[in-house]
Amino acid sequence: MPFKPVLKALRRIEDGVLALILAAMIALAAYQVIARNLFDTGLLWGDALVRVLVIWVALIGAMVASRNDDHIRIDVLARFAPPRWQRPLKRFANAFTCAVMGIFAWHSARFVRFEYEDGTIAFASVPAWACEVVLPVGAAVIGLRYLLHTLDPP
Repeated sequence: MPFKPVLKALRRIEDGVLALILAAMIALAAYQVIARNLFDTGLLWGDALVRVLVIWVALIGAMVASRNDDHIRIDVLARFAPPRWQRPLKRFANAFTCAVMGIFAWHSARFVRFEYEDGTIAFASVPAWACEVVLPVGAAVIGLRYLLHTLDPP
């Protein structure tokens, strides 16, 4: 496969960014708890940043899960279907997931663009669009992966 080196690099980037953001989120949340309980202080923007990092961890984690089609799914129909129907049902589910993620990517990109044009601030002086850009990017990556799973199931 000619894309193998690119996919391998993307895998490493996703894993590294996910680990880094998760560690930062845990460290910041722990700092906030300790600072509030022991010193009656904390970062004014700390809780808002933790909420943003939760969204980033969720989307990047979903991207990682989509690599090998490891998402949680409701597959009762496919489990009880005859063996000859299982592959077509899986392809249909993958195509449906691709379509939903495509719609989500499109509309979240529109939302992020609106936030950019409006100049909305998330916290401190960080623009909201910078916090939300993971939504369309993550959805697009997941959608593309499920398109590949539809064409060539794992």
